[in-house]
Amino acid sequence: MSRELPKAIEIEASLLGTLLVYPETTAVAMDQGLEEDDFFLNENKTVYRAIKKLYDNNQTTVVSSVANILREENMFTSIGGMPYLLSLGNASESSQNVLEYVNLLHDKQLLRKMILTAEKVVDSGYKGGMDTNAFLDMAEKDVLSVSRDRRSDEFVDPVALIDNTMKKIEEYSKSDTDITGLKTGLTDLDHLLHGLQRGDLIILAARPSMGKTAVALNLAMNVAKNQPDEAVAVFSLEMPAEQLQLRILSAKSRVEGDKVRTGKYMSSEDWSKLYESAAQLKRLRNIYIDEKSNNKIAEIFSKCRRLKSEHGLSLVVLDYIQLLSDRSRSNGSREQEVAEYSRALKSLARELEVPVIALSQLSRNVESRPDKRPMLSDLRESGAIEQDADVVMLLYRDSYYNEEKRTEANETGYEKLEINVAKHRNGAIDRLEVVFEKNTNAIFNLTTKE
Repeated sequence: MSRELPKAIEIEASLLGTLLVYPETTAVAMDQGLEEDDFFLNENKTVYRAIKKLYDNNQTTVVSSVANILREENMFTSIGGMPYLLSLGNASESSQNVLEYVNLLHDKQLLRKMILTAEKVVDSGYKGGMDTNAFLDMAEKDVLSVSRDRRSDEFVDPVALIDNTMKKIEEYSKSDTDITGLKTGLTDLDHLLHGLQRGDLIILAARPSMGKTAVALNLAMNVAKNQPDEAVAVFSLEMPAEQLQLRILSAKSRVEGDKVRTGKYMSSEDWSKLYESAAQLKRLRNIYIDEKSNNKIAEIFSKCRRLKSEHGLSLVVLDYIQLLSDRSRSNGSREQEVAEYSRALKSLARELEVPVIALSQLSRNVESRPDKRPMLSDLRESGAIEQDADVVMLLYRDSYYNEEKRTEANETGYEKLEINVAKHRNGAIDRLEVVFEKNTNAIFNLTTKE
């Protein structure tokens, strides 16, 4: 009975089509180690070779560019010309399927390789003429060679791991500070977390109008200032970039937000502060704001990878996680969907070795309790978010619920904002207080608000 080697021709076409239609997904395929031999059809091997050549040369992998490469290599006609490339584009389904398709094609390739290796072993056994031990040794080596091609994480060498860990501890001991991560400018928070740690997913959660965006932007500004050679990426799914920039300028210059938004009632001192703050931000030029409201996770990954490649990357801020939406992920419940986003953001933090601050809503359960301070269980669609997060910070302002405190805050312009570090995977938890200047959205240490 004739048997065919394992293959997935439709998946091959769909994957190549996705790389051509959504060029930003090429980095995902490359990161996953997609190989030419993962494709079964020679035409698809050739097209992928052209895509990889473009990617390696930092060129966009669109159809026209791939066609040019194939013409240069005299392979354009042999693969079926432009009709074949266009048919691949039409086979594209979703940019979200790249990871799944790469793994599927690699599995098919491993099966083919194992079958061919097994057939070689069988042929050698039937032919004989080889010492039994030598035959078994050859068979074992061939099978292990295929096994080593499996995509599985290798164990870290224990000696190297211990040496590297000890080296880090020694470096920390020589430092004059206990901050091992990125400084936020909020002294108590820095000492508690030892700075924002690279690879951590940090959830910043609160009820609406409690100050989530203000805190996130202040953290972003301070990190940008302390890491001038690296970019800070801010993804705003709710607010236009210009509005965020107005908030940043107001907080940095300490000029009231209403004045900044309208340009009215500005004193000469206000203008001086505003221009100086704008000049400082322009000199830093490392806060990058993306205002696309329907960003997909794959697009965020791609943009962050590109930013890190071109400018370096110190921090990613996402405002906010519940606004992420993706039709390809809408088959399950909303809780399952948010769980996927949470895991993806944790993967982003680890892959790019940066802290990721993701803002999150809290459920209305807070409002039904006498004590309005939020708890971990109040995280909206909470299960996976709480589980995936390395740090969870819950914000609370007494003036939001207490009229006397609100009047006092309106008169002074200042109020206390409580940051409850309710989860800290690698350290202590605590409630901290900072000063919130509502008219400018600026955040200060309690001892330095003056």
